Amino acid sequence: MDSLLSRITITPGTRSGQPCIRDLRITVWDILRWLGAGGSHAQILADYPELTEEDILAALQWASTLKDNLVLR
Repeated sequence: MDSLLSRITITPGTRSGQPCIRDLRITVWDILRWLGAGGSHAQILADYPELTEEDILAALQWASTLKDNLVLR
């Protein structure tokens, strides 16, 4: 898990400090939105060749770590 999470970078000034994939300007949220809209891993990788399967998995893993910080109402 740690090796996947090391792909997530947060740099002030890059995409307003949002979590990005490997200092690319592609955010975790971008990937999650594409997946949520029905995009497959293969479609995302075809559209964004700079991404890898591990990058998509890292975005999912990072998002799953947020559950401990959420308060459901």
